[in-house]
Amino acid sequence: MTRHSAIALAVAVTFSAAAARADVDLIARYAVPGTATDLSGLTAPLENGVSGNLLGGFGSAIAYTGSGAVFIALADRGPNAKPYNPLVDDTTSYIDRFHTFDLSLTPAAPGSAPTFVLSPQLISTTLLSSATPLTYGSGAAGTDAARSLGSGVPPLNAATGTYYFTARSDGFDPVRPSAYAGNARLDPEAVRVANDGASVFISDEYGPHVYQFDRATGKRIRAYALPDYYAVDVQSATGDNEIKSSTEGRITNRGMEGLAITPDGKTLIGLMQNPLRQDDGVKGTRNRIVTIDVATGVCHEYVYPLSSSQNGTSEILAVNSHVILVDERDTKEGEAAAFKKLFRIDLDGATDVTGMRRLPADGVIAVSKTLFLDLLDPKFGLHNAAFPQKIEGLAFGPELVTGGRVRHTLFVTSDNDFLPDQPSWIYVFAIDRADLPDFQSQVFSTRSSGSTP
Repeated sequence: MTRHSAIALAVAVTFSAAAARADVDLIARYAVPGTATDLSGLTAPLENGVSGNLLGGFGSAIAYTGSGAVFIALADRGPNAKPYNPLVDDTTSYIDRFHTFDLSLTPAAPGSAPTFVLSPQLISTTLLSSATPLTYGSGAAGTDAARSLGSGVPPLNAATGTYYFTARSDGFDPVRPSAYAGNARLDPEAVRVANDGASVFISDEYGPHVYQFDRATGKRIRAYALPDYYAVDVQSATGDNEIKSSTEGRITNRGMEGLAITPDGKTLIGLMQNPLRQDDGVKGTRNRIVTIDVATGVCHEYVYPLSSSQNGTSEILAVNSHVILVDERDTKEGEAAAFKKLFRIDLDGATDVTGMRRLPADGVIAVSKTLFLDLLDPKFGLHNAAFPQKIEGLAFGPELVTGGRVRHTLFVTSDNDFLPDQPSWIYVFAIDRADLPDFQSQVFSTRSSGSTP
């Protein structure tokens, strides 16, 4: 790729006023009930009384495995919408996990809309763990005169002789940086499948981190080091304290939100939800993209220009080695939702800002950016009271034939925050090849095609 150097003299952002592509159609949608349960077998209640096997939050990320209609869906840090202890932000010792789904599509009856029927089937639930010890919360951070909280070590640790990653916000070593790989707390937000199908890459908001896990066992294989200025100065079990105390690093709960993998499987591309604190944080519009060489771990950084400081970015999906789709959205839901768009960006021509702890006021060329798809376009009929706030998962699936032509499929998922009264939505769009002329499918090996979840 050609990159401009950091001495570029202008900020150049290309926007397009074009509406959604004329040849993109919504062909299927499905609402997974918020009361559904997963296959973890963890039926014991968590600290807040919610069952440990609630199938929620899995719309945080979705990735195609390269085999049939099999996808990986990633649950985030578990149910914390039910108040029980604000000293740990109502988080629990929910064990982090990903799910394997079959998302088969079949043609609907003639004249039906949408034109395909999506039939999700949960195949398996895989718990995330470490082969080496992790630092869990003692409970002290969640204790005062009115509240008490026990150890954050999952009981399953002793039963299986392993160390599981959990959601609880006090699971960190206070004398180490937030990017320390020995912290038990993990808030997974994005997942991609390695080209051999044997492992998955997962990004996290707490660190932020990018980890590689064995797909069959859920054990961590590798931790990738991000630039040290992505970590916060001061860790805390409560987001408010962390925000007040830190002067550098990711904004609490707005860390490494998106992750892509290039078609050749050699490069990961991570995207922060909001600018780093030193780059104006939630008031800023210059967000960071990090590329990671899978083999060496070498990182490079670029700037993504948010359309508004009121927005955040929730996912990133590779079209080829340098062209990427970015999910940028507001925090509104239902009929109040106003900004739920996918942008096409290109890393080529952008300034490489690697090593810049703080972005300079000028001299940086951001990635080029054009509108690709507006999910609120009236043609899709989605902008209604049921439209979810958190559109967070993007994945290209297998191609299919509609209207006599071969088309790409794009799977889009929502995160329901584990709320039992809110479904997790799965939308499927069909895209003409002409609308993505430079699209390259991820190259999965024979091993991937024949692997089992």
